[in-house]
Amino acid sequence: MNKLHIRRFSLIVLAMLLSALLLAACGTAAGSNHGGKLKLKIADISTNTVFRVAKKKGFFEKHGIDAELVNFATPAEGVNSLFIKQVDVAFGADFPLLNAVSKGDYSIFASSGTATDVSASEWKLFVRKEIAGASELKGKKLSFSRGTFIPYLWDVYLQQNGVSLSDVTLVGQGGFDETYVALKKGEIDAAWVYGAVLNQKFAALEEAYELSDMSKTPVRLGTGLIASNQIIKENKEGIVELLKALDEASAYAQAHPEETADIMYDEVKQPREATLKDLPKNPWNIGFTEKAYEGLIGQKKYMVENKIIEKDFDLKKKLNLDPVRQAFPDRVIELK
Repeated sequence: MNKLHIRRFSLIVLAMLLSALLLAACGTAAGSNHGGKLKLKIADISTNTVFRVAKKKGFFEKHGIDAELVNFATPAEGVNSLFIKQVDVAFGADFPLLNAVSKGDYSIFASSGTATDVSASEWKLFVRKEIAGASELKGKKLSFSRGTFIPYLWDVYLQQNGVSLSDVTLVGQGGFDETYVALKKGEIDAAWVYGAVLNQKFAALEEAYELSDMSKTPVRLGTGLIASNQIIKENKEGIVELLKALDEASAYAQAHPEETADIMYDEVKQPREATLKDLPKNPWNIGFTEKAYEGLIGQKKYMVENKIIEKDFDLKKKLNLDPVRQAFPDRVIELK
């Protein structure tokens, strides 16, 4: 065989290998059944314990889920990643969930059950030192994370204190690190911050102090799980098992706080004391309650009235509660 034939033969072999690899990749695509397990890419953030405990302690594996966690700066970014099929399942607050279902073929299929007063108290309002009270926010620059419920929270909080949203300037930012620098430099005057790590970091600012927290408002942050209708339809039993895995992981995390703190430090370097402080305030109890439903209704009304959602829709048609009803029938309301 001459050199030309050898070269051609090598190219043919290489092409066959590449084709085999591509076929293998297709067989392990997200949302597919691979080796008897449902392969899912799940959007996560560095402060959420549930998904990491589910993966580290084998709850995903126990329930037949081959989970890949994809980290984002905020839950809203994770929800938005559904649009480009970067993930299959995401979790987030009412605002990004409603925004997603209003734009595409997606459904909210469960609630985490964290819309509580205790959880709300972890959302702290930090303002510049020269601002003595809420009324002095008039004319100021107020931070919000893009694609989140924060503008709604600002609207409610300001109205409570006699200030209109039109009296302030909302400054959209990409993440809390950007917010921290802007507040320190005086580029913004106030910001809502969540979680022990961030609250401690912002509280250490010489230029700012904690003025209030979300529990002093009527706003309660519902958190839900979302996926494409195709994923849910084609993998209904798998989604049921996913919900069971998450519920078991949450219960395990609450029962083993020290071990959970170790896992979070090993996985994302979150300080152990931060995990131990946050954990009891955010236990997931997978289901779909009246409070979760009312939260979605109220948030949708606000988003439609303020043209955040351009075209109104029937909320019930964007809720697929069959999987969570099958997993936890006693935790799911009948929609009115």
